[in-house]
Amino acid sequence: MADNTLKVPFFKASIGTEEEEAVLKVLRSGWLTTGKENLEFEKEFAKKIKVPYALGVNSNTSGMVLAMEACGVKPRKAVITTPYTFVSTAACARLLGADVYFADIEENSYSIDPKSIEAILKSDKGKNVVAIVPVHIAGNVCNMEAIMSLANRYGVKVIEDCAHSFPSPTRLGYAGAIGDIGVFSFYVTKTITTGEGGMVTTKDEALAKRMTTMRMHGMDRTTWDRYTSPKASWEYDIIAPGYKYNLPDILAALGRVQLEKADIFDTKRKAHVEKYNAAFKDIDFIKLPPTGEGNSWHLYLMRLDLSKLTCTREQFAKEMQAAGVGISVHFIPIFHFSYWKDLYKDFDAEHYPHAEQQYNETISIPLWPDMTDDMISYVIETIKSIGQKYHVSR
Repeated sequence: MADNTLKVPFFKASIGTEEEEAVLKVLRSGWLTTGKENLEFEKEFAKKIKVPYALGVNSNTSGMVLAMEACGVKPRKAVITTPYTFVSTAACARLLGADVYFADIEENSYSIDPKSIEAILKSDKGKNVVAIVPVHIAGNVCNMEAIMSLANRYGVKVIEDCAHSFPSPTRLGYAGAIGDIGVFSFYVTKTITTGEGGMVTTKDEALAKRMTTMRMHGMDRTTWDRYTSPKASWEYDIIAPGYKYNLPDILAALGRVQLEKADIFDTKRKAHVEKYNAAFKDIDFIKLPPTGEGNSWHLYLMRLDLSKLTCTREQFAKEMQAAGVGISVHFIPIFHFSYWKDLYKDFDAEHYPHAEQQYNETISIPLWPDMTDDMISYVIETIKSIGQKYHVSR
C-alpha cells in the first residue's frame, strides 16, 4: 500500500473521481447494504469472465469458505493446495473442520505442481480429498489443463484461488471460469479494488444456489428481494446455518467503476513489466519471473540468484527499503507458521524444496498502474546499484 515516506510506494490504488461519484451516489440513495449495485456488479463481472453466476462477497477468504462448503469440505474430508500462498487459502479448510494436504510448487515457478497433486491423490486411500485448490500466484495461471484432468479422473472439485488473477484469459477460459468455482479478491492491492471484498464465480447452478444461501445466514431470500418484492420483508425461512459474507452496495459501486477500467489497468501493468524485464534480462543476479498464458501480472516477483551475490535476500530487501523503494515478500510458505507446524508432523521446508527456494530468493517490487517512468527507472537503478555493491565479482 501507499507510504508517503517512500520515493516509490510498493502499491497505490488507482482511484479517480468516477469512483468517488459512484460511492457518493450510493450514500445519497439511502440503500447502503447489498442491493441493486451489487446485483449489477455481479452481472457485469460474470459477463466479463463468461460465467453464468457471480456472487459478491466481503473478501476472498469468505468466498473461499463458501466455495469449500458448497463443494463438501467438512470434518474428515480434505483439500489439496500449495504451501506457497497466503495462509487464508488453507485456513478456510481448517475453519470448516477439514484437513489440508500440501503439494509443492513446480521448480522455477510459483504454481502448484500437478505431479505433486497426483502423488497425493494416489496415496489418498480413504478418498478424503474433495477439492483441489490451485492458486494463481502473482496472476500467473496454473497448469489448469493438467489439474482439471486429475480432478476428473479422481472425482474431485477444483476451486481456483484467483485472488491475483484478474483479468486472466486463457484458451480454456478465464481464470475463475475453468474449475468448478473461482474465488477473486478486491482487496486494496489487487488488480481492481473495492477496498475490501471479493467475488465467487461458477458455471454450476447447484453450487451457485448453495453459496447464495450460505452467504446470508442460510436465508431463502436475499435482503434486496425481501425489501423490494410484494412479499412481506419479514417473511423468510432459514434452511441452513449460514454466514454473513455479503458485499455492500457502497463497495460494489466502487467495484463497478474499477471493473470498467480493468483492461486499462492491465495494459499499464504489462507495460511496466516490459520495462522491468528489458532492464533485468541481462543482469546475472536476477532471474526473470516465469510467465504464461493469461498472466495478469498482479505482482512482479523479482528472484535473486544468490550465488552471484554476497548478501542475503533480507539484506537486499532492507537496502531497497532504505533507498525509498517499497517492497514485500510473497509468500512466507505456510510450513513456517507455528500453528501449521504443530498441526502436521513433517510439515517443513525439507518436503517442499521449491516453495522454500522461491521464498528465500524472492522480493516483490512495486507494480501498479499509475507508476511513472521516473518511478520505474528509480526502482531499476536502485536494484542495479545494490546488486553491484554485493556482486561476487566486484
